[in-house]
Amino acid sequence: MEDALRRIRSVADYQFGKGVGEALFPKNVEIAYSKRTGRIRYVFLSGKRLVTMRPMDGLFSLSIEGARRIVESGAPAKCIVTVKNDVSKFIAEGGDVFAVHVLKANNEIRPKDEVIVVNERGEVLAVGKAILSGEEMTAFKAGVAVKVRRGSLEEG
Repeated sequence: MEDALRRIRSVADYQFGKGVGEALFPKNVEIAYSKRTGRIRYVFLSGKRLVTMRPMDGLFSLSIEGARRIVESGAPAKCIVTVKNDVSKFIAEGGDVFAVHVLKANNEIRPKDEVIVVNERGEVLAVGKAILSGEEMTAFKAGVAVKVRRGSLEEG
């Protein structure tokens, strides 16, 4: 278990920023392995899924719960995109983030990165995949910046 915990923490640090691994994964997380491959598949805390490990690249897809843990921990995550409050509801319901609505995005964000979308108050609205780089998100005035996978108000 100790090795697995160290491994998932280092993946999180690599993917989301140094220090995020420890904030996201306390000692009492439950790790679920794939029955077929024996690889890490999901990480849960108190029965709630925090992340899914993607088989194709060994990186994480965040759940809303996992995103909230990262944001609330105050860890210096490099995966956060801040949008205007007036589009909060649309994005929380699963709508994609358009570049024109982005106020701030970390310059380390690259296309295809897993990102957390927050409003101006820092509340988690959604998780998804960056379409543009962080720099492009704030520079462009048109187009999709983040393809939302799950909004915080979606069921399930």
